[in-house]
Amino acid sequence: MAASIVRDKSFSFAIRIVKLYKYLTKEQNEYILSKQILRSGTSVGAMIREAEFAESKADFIHKMAIAQKEINETKYWLDLLKETSYLSEDMYNSINKDATEVISLITKIIITSKANLKKL
Repeated sequence: MAASIVRDKSFSFAIRIVKLYKYLTKEQNEYILSKQILRSGTSVGAMIREAEFAESKADFIHKMAIAQKEINETKYWLDLLKETSYLSEDMYNSINKDATEVISLITKIIITSKANLKKL
């Protein structure tokens, strides 16, 4: 159940990131930071999808940890885009809220998975 929630939310987040990339390149003529956030922001969901077919519980945790790192990197790029005035406060708050929600879900899944692994 939690895996499908995080899968769906990370996919929706990736869609927002793609739209943000389009905005940054077309409206703001910004190509460097936008490419960075496109890569990290879309890789979150890709890693979560990979984790669904992990070879072991340890592999699942590892792939989710990579997704966690990618969403954290994405939050860095969001902060930088806001502080350099490429994103308005409202735009930043909206997408950062989604990023925070995704990182929270991933973190909870990792903690629970590690605890379950120790019980075995």
